[in-house]
Amino acid sequence: MESYAQTDVGLKRNSNQDFVYASDHRIGALEGLLIVADGMGGQAAGDLASRLCVEAMVDTIEGCAGPGTVKILSKAIRAANRAVVQRAGSDPQLEGMGTTLVAAAPDHGSLYVANVGDSRLYILDDDRIEQITHDHSLVEEMVRAGKLRPDQARNHPKKNIITRAIGEDGEIQIDFFDVALNRGDIALLCSDGLSNMVEDEQIFRIVRSCQDLQEAGKKLIDAANRAGGKDNISVVLARF
Repeated sequence: MESYAQTDVGLKRNSNQDFVYASDHRIGALEGLLIVADGMGGQAAGDLASRLCVEAMVDTIEGCAGPGTVKILSKAIRAANRAVVQRAGSDPQLEGMGTTLVAAAPDHGSLYVANVGDSRLYILDDDRIEQITHDHSLVEEMVRAGKLRPDQARNHPKKNIITRAIGEDGEIQIDFFDVALNRGDIALLCSDGLSNMVEDEQIFRIVRSCQDLQEAGKKLIDAANRAGGKDNISVVLARF
């Protein structure tokens, strides 16, 4: 696996509340690790929530020696949730802070994916782009229930209301996906600062037109900013 990670403040925000992580090499018992976290809860709180989430995950995974990629990811995400909840409870100014999370780890020809919130993971092959994760958002739930058409969802005024996040009290609900990888497949993890601004087919064309992942990452962020750059923009790309 080779990877590239980049985050950008965008054109409208004063600070970047996203946090990204990518390791091409073994971390604990995992072959590699990719993470995008999109913080929320005010400027300082959002920054802190996303960073705490990723740091807690990495620390936990580094201490896991046993097998089981999903088990390790689950343990790490639950540790991240506890870390964010505990920190928010220690300071009234941080009350309500949280973060989305999408994470992935390769394992013997498969990619194991976990998500909480509306940050996404896509798989791109030579011919198409496929969204693997499901957005945990009010609008997406309306689409799945047949109350809203997908074309109406894209610019819906309540699109940014998420229904799950790291930082919730109690048991965190995590979606897991297992994707069979083919040689040359590319995974894209991103915050909604990309997916809300750039259509999937344009994302596909940009990535597949580039010589390397760094060029692709930079062009994706440029495209989101050209479309308005209304939010922080984060991309993590990996080729297998």
